[in-house]
Amino acid sequence: MQIRRASERGHADHGWLESFHTFSFADYYDAQHMGFRALRVINDDRVAPGRGFGTHPHSDMEIISYVLDGALEHKDSMGTGSVIRPGDVQRMTAGTGVRHSEHNPSPTEPVHFLQIWLLPERRGLQPSYQQRSFPATERQGKLRVVAARDGRDGAITVHQDVVLLAGLLAPGERTSYTLAPARHGWLHVARGVVKLDGEQLSSGDAAAFSAAGKLDLEGVEAAEVLLFDLA
Repeated sequence: MQIRRASERGHADHGWLESFHTFSFADYYDAQHMGFRALRVINDDRVAPGRGFGTHPHSDMEIISYVLDGALEHKDSMGTGSVIRPGDVQRMTAGTGVRHSEHNPSPTEPVHFLQIWLLPERRGLQPSYQQRSFPATERQGKLRVVAARDGRDGAITVHQDVVLLAGLLAPGERTSYTLAPARHGWLHVARGVVKLDGEQLSSGDAAAFSAAGKLDLEGVEAAEVLLFDLA
């Protein structure tokens, strides 16, 4: 298991946007942290009230947005418009090309969300969009599949051999996950404190592992985690 501490991440403060980069992104470059398997970006973003990202292009990327606090408004060139809130998972397949904007619609409250990029299984996909809400009751004390290539158990679909699971853990609450042979895992602690196989991880910390077997998670402080099971 390799630990990536929150304090080691890249950081950018633009006033209206504060962002922490787990992997190289924009002006932050670290040759040792260019991604993990198909996982290319985890940006921990906080956007000020009434501000946001203007319309900009993307292509050949699976983009997942996961809101922790507040609300994020999305509009794109496919005609999709929506507001995502805590518990919502949004997937945009950029494929052959799409333009979109993201905006904090609140005049008073910031929005805190994770922007996640996955390399697609192939280039030139048809652009598409999907969104689904996963109530806290479905994630409390367990790891709930929220995205997968086969859309299992009502998860959103992604065009890559990856399973994304989300979980909420109260102090002392435990759950586990078994990583199959030839699979690789990346655990991101979105907030709170957990123990992973006895190793304490705090908000923004992450752990990479590439050995098959059972992973044991325990909440130390109320926590929210994302686990990527990757080919």
